Amino acid sequence: MKKRERQDSEWKPEKKFKQRECIFVSTGAQCKVTEVFAEEGSVAVLPCKCNPSSTFPRAIVWSKDNQGTVWRKQKSGLQYWGSSWTQGGVPRVRCPHFNFERGDYSLQITNVREEDGGIYSCRIENANQVTNMVRLRIIKVSISPPAAIGGENVSISCNVTPWPYGADVQWTLNKSLFVPRSESITNREVANRVVRTEATSEVTGNWTCVVTYQGKKGQASATLTMKGINKPFKDNTKLYSAAGSAVSLPCVFSPGPTPTSPVWEKLKPESLFNPVPGPLPASFSPPSPSSQNPWDLSASLKEVRFEDAGKYRCSATAGRQRFTRNMQLVVAQIESSSTPKTKHSVTLTCKVTDTSDITDYEWVHVAYDYNNTPSVESRQKGNTLTINTASDENQGEWVCRFYRKEDMLGNVTYHALQMSALTGKKSSSPTQNTAVIVGLSILLLVLLLVLAQMYKNHQRRRRILQYPALETIIHTASNEREERERNQVQK
Repeated sequence: MKKRERQDSEWKPEKKFKQRECIFVSTGAQCKVTEVFAEEGSVAVLPCKCNPSSTFPRAIVWSKDNQGTVWRKQKSGLQYWGSSWTQGGVPRVRCPHFNFERGDYSLQITNVREEDGGIYSCRIENANQVTNMVRLRIIKVSISPPAAIGGENVSISCNVTPWPYGADVQWTLNKSLFVPRSESITNREVANRVVRTEATSEVTGNWTCVVTYQGKKGQASATLTMKGINKPFKDNTKLYSAAGSAVSLPCVFSPGPTPTSPVWEKLKPESLFNPVPGPLPASFSPPSPSSQNPWDLSASLKEVRFEDAGKYRCSATAGRQRFTRNMQLVVAQIESSSTPKTKHSVTLTCKVTDTSDITDYEWVHVAYDYNNTPSVESRQKGNTLTINTASDENQGEWVCRFYRKEDMLGNVTYHALQMSALTGKKSSSPTQNTAVIVGLSILLLVLLLVLAQMYKNHQRRRRILQYPALETIIHTASNEREERERNQVQK
């Protein structure tokens, strides 16, 4: 028979169920209420399983304590929904039919709400007994206000409906454990439900409440954002750059009131407690007033010098408040040194203006073939490297990379061709070219001599052919001389 669907608005509320009993059809055994956690707005699955039976199909009824039927299916296949379990005419609950033959009658509730929390029962009608009872707890994290101004008080609360008394509550902030300051409160469970703090860049991000009760765990999350500057994310963020390159100094406000009166300053290094502005670098480029993004007040340095390292401050007014953000520029460069005793040996030193976060250095050699294809080879650890500039294998680029544990913070490049010029090293390619030129010159000279001899012989013949009688006399005299010489030899 084809299945039909309609709302079950005429069904009366079920009687109140015993909250601590669970009777299986096949065994008649008792069990406790099953605990299920679900985050508000997610999908909750309420388990209801029993041993498969040959009496399939069965009639199944899902009910909620004191609220009547949630969903039921008759043996004929007709389905009915409670009047409060539809949203825009679409049911929020369903029971997948393909699992019925395996004895799985679990109920799925989509877009769960706080009022959905409570005790549910699953009943097999032909046995007329409750086969499973489930307590659904809805977790919700609320942040007030969700977008705070720096320095404003913020409240982050964890609500569970119904609340599991005796549960363990923990907070994580951006996937790291967060411990609320509640030393003066004896009931730590109550204290951990709400976190009150001051809005700073350190507490912005994803807050997650993790609730553990009777071996079951549930969690919910919410995001706290700040009005004002959201890039860099926090004060004193370090920016790494190589000397001679360009670098961007970010200063991006969160969407909202358009920031006005922007000011960029470089703070003097000696002013630790009361920062004093100093002169900006010569290559400093202020934010463009014609930028398409009115919240982006980022500046840049077109060509960083080693002495440009230090702290920079960006400030602007958004709404009625003045926002500032400090950042630190760290500059790296490679210095070379050599001694007269080591004519073709050069020592490279990787210098960084702030090494407090650096845990490791690595030297990498980059060479290029005739097709300008680079090949990278790691050579040595440490911030110094000594190479022989007379070796062809050391030509190309040398890159110093510096790391914080496994994360690379930055790198700086040195060109080995510059070292060859400074040390006066002669390249092998000009010598080879000179030998080729000398060889070609000798060959050309020999060819010229042969051509000159051939030309002389040709001219001589031309002169003789102009006097045929003289040629006859010369040949006759020559023949007679040869005849006399033969006769003398015979005697």
